[in-house]
Amino acid sequence: MIIKKHLLGLIFLLNSQLVLADGDNSVVNTEGTNSSSQSIEELGLSSPRDTFSTFLHAMNDIKRGKPERINSAIKTLDLSTVNTLIREEKARDLAWMLLEVIDKTKLVELNTLPDENNGKRYVFAHYDNGAISINKVADGRWLFTRNTLENLPAISEELITKKSLTFDPQNTRYLPWHIQLRQQMPSTLKQRAFLLENWQWLGILLTIALGVIADKIATFFLQLVVKRFRNKTPTPSFKETPVDLLRPLAMLVMASIWWTGLNLLALPEQAMLVLLVAVKVLVGIAGVWGTYRLVDLVTLYLRYHADKTDNKIDDILVPLIRKTLKLFVTVVGVTFVASNLNLNVSSLLASLGLGGLAFALAAKDVVQNLFGSITVIMDQTFHTGDWIVVNDVEGSVEEIGLRSTKVRTFYDSLITLPNSIFITAKVDNMGKRRYRRLNCNVSLCYDTPPDKIEAFCEGVRELIRLHPYMRKDYYHVYLNALGASSLDVLVYVFWETPDWSTELRERQRFLLDILRLAKAQQVEIAFPTQTLHLLTGSEPATLNEPPAAPDRLNEQSIQLARDIVSKTLTTGNKPPPVKF
Repeated sequence: MIIKKHLLGLIFLLNSQLVLADGDNSVVNTEGTNSSSQSIEELGLSSPRDTFSTFLHAMNDIKRGKPERINSAIKTLDLSTVNTLIREEKARDLAWMLLEVIDKTKLVELNTLPDENNGKRYVFAHYDNGAISINKVADGRWLFTRNTLENLPAISEELITKKSLTFDPQNTRYLPWHIQLRQQMPSTLKQRAFLLENWQWLGILLTIALGVIADKIATFFLQLVVKRFRNKTPTPSFKETPVDLLRPLAMLVMASIWWTGLNLLALPEQAMLVLLVAVKVLVGIAGVWGTYRLVDLVTLYLRYHADKTDNKIDDILVPLIRKTLKLFVTVVGVTFVASNLNLNVSSLLASLGLGGLAFALAAKDVVQNLFGSITVIMDQTFHTGDWIVVNDVEGSVEEIGLRSTKVRTFYDSLITLPNSIFITAKVDNMGKRRYRRLNCNVSLCYDTPPDKIEAFCEGVRELIRLHPYMRKDYYHVYLNALGASSLDVLVYVFWETPDWSTELRERQRFLLDILRLAKAQQVEIAFPTQTLHLLTGSEPATLNEPPAAPDRLNEQSIQLARDIVSKTLTTGNKPPPVKF
């Protein structure tokens, strides 16, 4: 829920930035930089003559092979009413359109233009559809006015039949393509039927069709490339690469065709704003998607090499690397899209800083989870596939991520644990066990002779020595207790098995062999019983022999114990400790 709230807040903040960028364009410099870093004289905008000179010299320098000078020409235009999302594309077209109109109107003699800084608006020429004029804006710069730029398309259409007064045949090749294209159109296609001119509607349909066709063709050939790669790659994991791995590249081809085609159509500002922004977002999505696919390919390669090693840390690091790279790609992609939408990323980050306290409190859990994942990796608390017990959660580790760890319980549910708990929680890693223990008692009947009990114990020891998974260097099989209804033989053994399933199989094999051994030796397994002795009054009394003296009884008992021990031990020798 916290992440969802932050995402909603970020979307609201992005919308606010869009509104500010669109509604307060008057404070944005036409070059995207603060004009206060240079004086008005250095910018060449101190008077009508200075502005005209800057514009004409910049456009002529472009014709001489200096395309970067277009920025100097653009800064002479008052673009405050042009949306920032399409300002760069629109400004270039307006600059060339303005130069064409000026060249068709009259020759400019710069020394005749007013050079006063405090004068009134300067009008270069009047036309039926408007005028070309220069006015002083609030910060002191002299710029071609907003009305001039708004009326330029109509003025250009008005002068379409006139020739340039400079008589330079090379001028036309510098004009934007859409201006040259429109000049070649018949009058029927220039008519405005609905919002746009007919030739523009045809151009949009043709551009969309060409983009879709290019997308299908590119997708087909890219799939052939991927199939050929899968057939020839020596890496087995790459053979499972999806055939649409390079699909995002086809989307980029389609987007590039749409971008080029839409810029050739000289669309109105609102139409261009909607279409070009959509194309920019499509490019951003395709770029992020394509990078995701590249990350998946790298992950397959790393997984292949991780599976070849016995080190389980690789199994943890590969998913972490994949998630980290995708998170990085997402951040870069969002920044790229925001930059293409002319959002001020620095201001956006600064705005996020306004809620720094709330953000820090929300990020507290994120930081703790990150340190928890680092703790798991550095301490090797557990690995993927280990059987762990954490608090009241028991199961097999399925995935270790940057924020959480997924545990598959034995009733097949999936529990997600935040990694922060592993900093302080007690983790019982059953997967770290070197041996699996069995501690039980085999209960024998009380009428089992001692020799049979000892032979039975030795037979069980031989079973331990013969079973392949048994630990041979530590085990105990002894008569351990005289129970209420049985003689209890302790069986204390270990298995060296890799997993629980193997342990269960070997445990069953061992216990069944004990039962077979007891049956073969005719040793009965006891179960809880009680023996009742009933005395009745009709039974004749037995004459008991007079009891022997206590001292004599003690001597007989001591001698009997000596005879028993002498049969099992050599008198005076202490048996050495048990060794395996």
